Amino acid sequence: MSALQVTIEGVGVWNPQLGSFAALQDWLAGREVAPPSRPAAATLPANERRRAPESVLLASEVAGQAVAMSGRAPGELACVFTSSHGDQAITDYMCATLASAPAELSPTKFHNSVHNAPVGYWTIATECHAASTAVCAHRLSFGAGLLEAAALALADARPVLLVCSDVAGSGPLREVTYCEQSFGCAMVLAPAAAGDRHGIATLRLTLGRRAEPAAPRPALASWLAGNPAAGALDLLAPLALREAGASVPVSAQMALHVTMEYAG
Repeated sequence: MSALQVTIEGVGVWNPQLGSFAALQDWLAGREVAPPSRPAAATLPANERRRAPESVLLASEVAGQAVAMSGRAPGELACVFTSSHGDQAITDYMCATLASAPAELSPTKFHNSVHNAPVGYWTIATECHAASTAVCAHRLSFGAGLLEAAALALADARPVLLVCSDVAGSGPLREVTYCEQSFGCAMVLAPAAAGDRHGIATLRLTLGRRAEPAAPRPALASWLAGNPAAGALDLLAPLALREAGASVPVSAQMALHVTMEYAG
């Protein structure tokens, strides 16, 4: 595969310990970070925020952060939303209701259970008519989404919003998914022109054999173990520390090997 070159124009991050990419940078630098409240998801209208499940609020919050940083109009961005497990609380509710009182299953809950619910809320709220897709590749969903978004940005010569998020597990399902806390991130990716130095960094992505994973950074180990979407930290942490390279797994055998050049 030829190398894919894209520019990161904006980044969003949220988990219960930090509420932005800047907070992640502070955390990795050893500085104290105030924990955020629930995801604000300010892009959604107030009525939708009240009705939306946590999975939608989380995805919308990080998407809003990334788009605001990029300076792009959200309604003009193609979207790739990824999740390993979708909304686990709703899935647990549906399984329990189907087992005990199937006639009482809520149509609204069912509507919000599907993997493309967050991207649906986002595109309606932003009046986005660009292409959108939902990707699931279990614990490798971030890598699969990154490959999809970078390829789409270059194929269509347009910026793309990538969102990866998972909420904490609920009920018996939590014992299967081992998803202990919520984590979400987002990036706005645009085709990189020759000599381009705008945005946060320019990425050169090459698909190759997956190497033995390195030991996780101590500050991030519990997040990586507790949420599959936190696999995005394989890229986010080096990006926050302005390191030169990273490796993001996309399958059991393959990974995207990333080299990074920074603006300024």
